[in-house]
Amino acid sequence: MKTKWTDLGASVVVFLVALPLCVGVAVASGVPAELGIVTGVVGGIVVGLLPGSTMQVSGPAAGLTVLVADAVSRHGIQALGVIVLSAGLMQVVLGLARCGRWFRAISPSVVQGMLAGIGLVLIFGQLKHLVVSPVALALGLLTVLIMLLWQRTPLRVVPGILVGVVVCTGLAAVFASGVEKITVGTLSADVHLPDFSLLDTGVVGTAVVFALVASAESMFSAAAVDRMHDGPRTQYNKELVAQGVGNTICGLLGALPMTAVIVRSAANVNAGARTKASRVLHGVWLLLFVVLLPGLLTLIPVAVLAAVLVHAGWKLLGLREVVALWRTDRAESLVFVLTAGLIVATDLLTGTVAGLLAAVVKTAWDVSRLQVTVTPEGVALRGNATFLRLPVLLDELDRVDREHVRMDLSGVRHLDQACGQAIDQWVDQSRRAGKTVELVGR
Repeated sequence: MKTKWTDLGASVVVFLVALPLCVGVAVASGVPAELGIVTGVVGGIVVGLLPGSTMQVSGPAAGLTVLVADAVSRHGIQALGVIVLSAGLMQVVLGLARCGRWFRAISPSVVQGMLAGIGLVLIFGQLKHLVVSPVALALGLLTVLIMLLWQRTPLRVVPGILVGVVVCTGLAAVFASGVEKITVGTLSADVHLPDFSLLDTGVVGTAVVFALVASAESMFSAAAVDRMHDGPRTQYNKELVAQGVGNTICGLLGALPMTAVIVRSAANVNAGARTKASRVLHGVWLLLFVVLLPGLLTLIPVAVLAAVLVHAGWKLLGLREVVALWRTDRAESLVFVLTAGLIVATDLLTGTVAGLLAAVVKTAWDVSRLQVTVTPEGVALRGNATFLRLPVLLDELDRVDREHVRMDLSGVRHLDQACGQAIDQWVDQSRRAGKTVELVGR
């Protein structure tokens, strides 16, 4: 792996983007802040060295915050290592079984709905840290404002998220020292081996959800990152194995689960990365920071990190894509609303599964286009005759009342068993009634 100067610079940029996100995701998930950095280190050094993708960067993701927080509340933080380890092993198996590309075969409306639902839950979950006091709200608003305005300055090569966190942390230290800060423990106390005695059906079920959601998010990220650069394309099956290895190690350390993260990946590409060296080095910088300077994290106000996550949640909403979807396909928009709404109202698994089922039903309905035309000679069918159109077919056949009927099936592209049996029964009944039925195209 040949390191170029552009990769070195890109690694610093990605490190500066990843650091506050690692901490913020950990705090929002209800686990010690340093465990988020551990996941970032594993995502950078371990996954970064493995084959699969060249440009995308892995680490703790805002999209998994809801899942982790729910898992910790249900099973306890001691079970997190077992869950993440199990999910990682499942990912390795899926990758070896060459299932990587199948994760891309999901309706975009479901994906957008899943991300939007996660974004909404993330936003609502962090608002409580911003409305506790006027000072916290002011710090949060200022953090977001700096992040947004910084991208319009000539110095935007420095990540706006870092500038916002540093500036507002400094202001809090000078003018609001009493504001709540994040707490940081020691790696020796918080990094622990998984307790397999906690393994039960509930834990296994949670691990399955982790594996599927993390894999899907990583594959979606890979597809998006591949469109950003001209380098080698992602090898999806190998990338899925790499993600699984990373999560297996994170599980062994009791850390957060990881996915490929589009925010860090985009920063990596935009900073001029050319090889894997940039993402590996960003993991090295994270490791050095958590070992040498963990105390700096205790200076960051909780409200500032909450603002960072609210901003991340807002970006997950993807309002431009939602508007475009509404204009092009209202039915897909309803699938989006159903998915996002149920995620907010219930949980991620329920909302996503319901969205997938709705997308399947919509697709089945769309491909079941059947035109039944009653002509002077009889009946002509065009399109796909499936059970979804059976009521329409039967209603039209009941209208046919003549002695000689010509049923033209030459325009039928697909005839399923339900419609085939219905047609056969109607033909038999008509012939028993003394009518002549001529079948064409069957």
